[in-house]
Parts: sequence; structure tokens; C-alpha cells
Amino acid sequence: MVLVALAIRLVVMVFLLPEQLEPQRDHWHFGYETGRIARSIVEGRGFSSPLFEDTGPTAWMTPVYPYLVAGVFKIFGIYTKASAIVLLSLNALMSALACVLVFLIARISFGERVAKWSGWAWAFFPYAIYFPVERIWETWLATLLLCLIFLITLKLENENKFSGWVVFGLIWALAALTSPALLSVLPFLAGWVIYRRHRRGQRWFAVNVVASIAFIAVVSPWFIRNYEVFHRFVPFRDGMGLVLRLGTKGNTDYWGPYELGPWHNDQEWNEFKQLGELGYMDKKKQQAVEFIRANPGWFAWTSVRRAIFLWTGYWSLDRAYLKEEPLDPPNILLCTTLTVLALLGLRRAWRADWSGVLPYALILFSFPLIYYITSPEVYYRRPIDPFFVILAVAAVLPNAAKNKGDQLAAE
Repeated sequence: MVLVALAIRLVVMVFLLPEQLEPQRDHWHFGYETGRIARSIVEGRGFSSPLFEDTGPTAWMTPVYPYLVAGVFKIFGIYTKASAIVLLSLNALMSALACVLVFLIARISFGERVAKWSGWAWAFFPYAIYFPVERIWETWLATLLLCLIFLITLKLENENKFSGWVVFGLIWALAALTSPALLSVLPFLAGWVIYRRHRRGQRWFAVNVVASIAFIAVVSPWFIRNYEVFHRFVPFRDGMGLVLRLGTKGNTDYWGPYELGPWHNDQEWNEFKQLGELGYMDKKKQQAVEFIRANPGWFAWTSVRRAIFLWTGYWSLDRAYLKEEPLDPPNILLCTTLTVLALLGLRRAWRADWSGVLPYALILFSFPLIYYITSPEVYYRRPIDPFFVILAVAAVLPNAAKNKGDQLAAE
């Protein structure tokens, strides 16, 4: 599965590679903010300058992926073709390796047959083929880590060695320093483990304390760095004010109002340079809160639209919109079909063993919540795609959930 998946992704990469090498805006398309920070690291300016000039230290991103990109830049050159090939190949490899975790997760939940089909389905899954080699971003490392966390979570209800819980905390910390959005599912998965262990009469408090200590030990240096640099507490990233501002706009012809930020708006960019990163983020947060208070109905309805977009791919079929997003019609068909099948698979599995399948529901419904009120880019849902695929396969294969339920009863 992994070899086939990797081969497919590398072939597609050949056709998409030129996009990374476009020189416009000083190679902005090459990793966006991640690429800028990585360049600053390699040039000796530290973890800084996420946009178009040297603007000083930043907490725009968490450190894991920018330092990975910086390592590649150090060896293969800044914004070079060789670096692009290496980074996209790493993305492709991470996506391909997810086949193994998809197989193992599905085997625990639904048995061998669903596991094999799920692994192969992921190998040929269009989103998992196209997106890893279309953008140099943290998404595919985050997807791999989330799958690993989910697999460990399913096994933790029977884990009594403290070492296993230390590993759990360490991986969660690595995931948080890669993509803090993953933390949205942490309390739900942790609550599920606590419930299952409590029901079985196993200790749950001490082991979770051990995992928490391991987590805190790894993320604390980043928090300390941010405090020393910015002289205030900045957990993980500082961009919540800006992304909340992106969720506020009068005109909803397009799902991504990026003109509200410093990327494509000279006034916003000048404001960023004038106020500094934290000052700018504070102002965007204030603007967002004021807009939401003044337009609660609009914000609620647009949040519903963003949720529909993330689950179905549908935003608009207006001709002007489709000129910007010509692939939306086939994407809507694929995304909606996947969602419907996944929900059918979840329903079938819920009837067979609701407690065992609850983590799937928790992760599917908790992870996208933040994007309902901010910006719903299609790229953002990708880390939970493996779980959609597993549940969709469970829906398609006859008696998949029933057979697993029978197996659990026999055990």
C-alpha cells in the first residue's frame, strides 16, 4: 500500500512542482509563511519574519514544521528546485505512510477486511494524492501525527505502564507544536479514554497526570521563548485575532476574505509593520469582536455556511465564483459523497458498538469547529480525512460493523 501510494503521489508531484518555483512575490508560493520563517532561520535571523520583510520575531507559526523546512533549506538551498522536490516528497511520504495507520486503526475498530480496503482506499484517495504535493505546509505531518494519536488512544484503555502514557503525552506535544488545531480533539479523546478505563475499574487519574507532565515538559520551552521575546503569554500561535477577523465580512461571494489580512492588502500590510505582530493581532481581534457584536445574525448564518462548505465543499455555484474555483463542482460531488458515506458508516458502527466508535464521532465533529467561525479553506479538513475514509469503507462493505460487533461480543 505504502509503495503504491508513494509512487502515485510522486508522479503527480512532477506535474505540480512548477507551482512551487514561481518567482512572484519573492517565491511566496514556496511555503508561504513557513517558507519565510525557514529562510529567516537559515539566514541567521532566528524564528522571525513570516511575511514580506524583516519584521522581527514571530509566533505566527509553531516551530516544528518551519524548522523542518529550514533544515531542508540549509542542505539543498533556499527556494531551490531541489528543496521543493525534497519537501514535496516528504509530504508524499507522510501521506503514503498514513496507509499503515489507517489499516491499523480500521482493524481495531472494524476488523481485517475493512482495514485492507481502508488502507487501499487511502492509497488512491484523491485528496491524499493531490494536496500533499500541491502545497508545502504542515498538513501532512499533522495528519500522520493525528492518526498515530488516534491509534494510541484506541490502545490506551488497556495500557497500564506509565511509559505508554509518557509516549502519549510526548506525541501530543509534538502534534501541538506542529499544528495547534489538533488540540481541539484532545479533551474529547482524553475524556473517552477516561470513561473507558473508569468503566473497567482501571486507574485513570495517575496515568493522565503522567501524560500531562510529558506534554507540558515539551511545549514549555516554546511558551518560555514566546514570553521572553514578546513579554507576554503567547500559547502556541498568536494569530487567533487575525483568523477570527477573517470570519467577519459583509460580502460573502467568496469563502476566503484574505483581503482582510496583510497578504493582499497594502493598508493591512503597512498596519502590520507599524503595530508589530502582536499589536496587529490584538487590533484584528478587537475589530472581529466589534463586528460580531454588531452583526450577530450575519455571523451565525455565515458560520453555518462555513460548516456546510467544510462538510460538502459547497460555497456557491455563481458563475463569477466558479471562474475562481472551476474544480468546485467535482469537488462538491466527491466531498459530499465521502461525507454521506462516512456518516452512514458511523451510524452503522454506532448501532453495533457505540462506545467503541465514539472516538470517530468526537474527532469528526470537534476538529472543524474552529473553522466554522474563522476561515474554512478546503485544505483545513485534510487531517481528519483518514477517518472519513475508514467510516466510508465501513458503510460500503456489507456487515462490516456487525461482524466487528460479533467479534467483540465473542472476545
